Parts: sequence; structure tokens; C-alpha cells
Amino acid sequence: MTIDGRKTIEIQRLNTPLTIKDSRAYDRHGNLLNCTETLSDVRFIIEPKENILTDDEILQYAHDSKAASEIRLKRGIGEISDVLLINESLPWIFAFYYVILACIAIPIVYSGNKFNMFIILVLALIPLIYSYKVFNLNNYMENKPDKPKVSIKEKIKPKTTNMEQAKTEVEQPIVEDVGLESLKKYKTEVHNLKVLFDLKEEIVKDLIEKRFEPPQITYDKFISMIDTSHKLFYNQHDSALNIIKFAAEDTPRVESEIQNKIDSMHKIINLLEDLTNELVININDDGESTEEVKNLLEEMENLIGSVKEY
Repeated sequence: MTIDGRKTIEIQRLNTPLTIKDSRAYDRHGNLLNCTETLSDVRFIIEPKENILTDDEILQYAHDSKAASEIRLKRGIGEISDVLLINESLPWIFAFYYVILACIAIPIVYSGNKFNMFIILVLALIPLIYSYKVFNLNNYMENKPDKPKVSIKEKIKPKTTNMEQAKTEVEQPIVEDVGLESLKKYKTEVHNLKVLFDLKEEIVKDLIEKRFEPPQITYDKFISMIDTSHKLFYNQHDSALNIIKFAAEDTPRVESEIQNKIDSMHKIINLLEDLTNELVININDDGESTEEVKNLLEEMENLIGSVKEY
């Protein structure tokens, strides 16, 4: 299997909703997932497999995973929540440690033995010192920035006024997360479908070029159909996001319209996937395209026509 093919399967696995059965969670391939329990919540996380996705792809497709937390910490953009995620058992270990220590310390305190009390104090400080090391975000960074040296001229340089500072700074646009809260659950699904479509579109175009080396009429027909599918997919994608963003109220009709857009996006992606599989099977065929590929092309034409009519 090619690298692109492995990436496609892995991205599908990461973006497919979990299957819950008998209080257990499973991924797309039926693999049992471990429960991750932090101080704030309990959840099941699909961890990316090693040596398939790049760090940037892990941040994009597995944002909530431990692997993504480790990458953010190494890059210096991590937070305490990332440290807690990759050290999820640490708070419970500390709690158990201090309970045991308290049980030992109580009779020692009543006995008044100062040396033993000093030992207890040292034992109580050890987890705190270790915590400082664990929760110091700078310790995780691969390339720690050197502290810049300040020249004498910079030290005596007069401070600029707020107005002067405002003139030199570049204003960052403020992005407001608008829309009904009840509809935002669809936003992630729409985004994931877009990512998946872009990846599959790139793969299928490459396969078409290898299978029907241009210039050929068949090549032109396939590429034209893929381009039309692209426009249609993004039309459904943009329409779904506009409904999510601007709908005044959450009604059955609004949710039905969003779901129709999502279903159309799924159908286009599924046909691209079927076409990819057929092209891979027939990549070395010297003759004209197989009957299966022709049928898929007709299915794409019919789908495009039906969605346009809708």
C-alpha cells in the first residue's frame, strides 16, 4: 500500500465517530480504546499510529490526542492541560502518596520527635519539587529560545506611548464564533469531510494521470468530472456552514437541510473512494478503462445531476 493510501486510511480512522458497545469504545477498525481520565473529564481518545502522519497532520486530524499534546509542548505552544493529558495518572499518584504520608505523619507529630518531623517535611516537599519540573512548559521544548541580550542603548531607550505602539503593531482580525450552539455539533463533521475530500481528490487525480496518461479523451473526461465534483462538494460544504452560522433558530427543517448537505458530501467522497480503488486495481491495464471504472464515472455523473437538481 502506498504512503498516501495509508494516510487516507489513518485519517478516516481518526475522523470516524467511535462505536460504543457494552460501555466500551472502539475505533473504525474495531480496536478497543483506552479510557483517558483527567482532573476535568473522562473520555476516549483515538491515538494516531506511529510513522504514518506528520506532526502537522497529527495536530490537524488528532488535535485532542496525547501525541498532539506532546507535539504542542515540544513546539512551545502547549498548555498545562496538555501536560495533564500525557501525565493523566500523576494527580492520582500524588493523592495516594499524600494520604499514606498523612497516616504516617499524624503519630509522628503527636510524638514530638523533631528529626522524624523533618523527614516528613522533606517527603512532603518531594512531590512538589517534581511537580515543578513536570509542569514547567519550558522543559518540554526541543529548541529552547535563548534569552535575548539587551544592550545599554536599549535599556535607556524611552518607552513609547500607547498611540505610537498602536501605529507600529499589526492589528489581528478578531474571529467571532457565531451561530447557534445547538448547530455547532455539525461544524466539526463538515470540516472533517472537507479535509478528507481534499486528500482523496489529490490521490484520485494522481491515479487518473497514471492510468490515462494525457493527452487522452478519457483523461480529460475524468478530470473534468473530478473538477465538477470539487465545485459541487464545496458548494454543499459552504452552504452547510452558512446555515450553521446564520440560522436564526434550530428547527427540524434547518437540521434536515444541514444533514442533506452532509449526506451529499458523503456520497461524493464515497464515489471518489470507489473510483480510487478501481484505478488502483487497473493501474497497469493497457486497454481502455474497465467496465467498473466506466460505471463509476456514470454514477458520478448521475450523482452530480441529482444534487444539482436538489
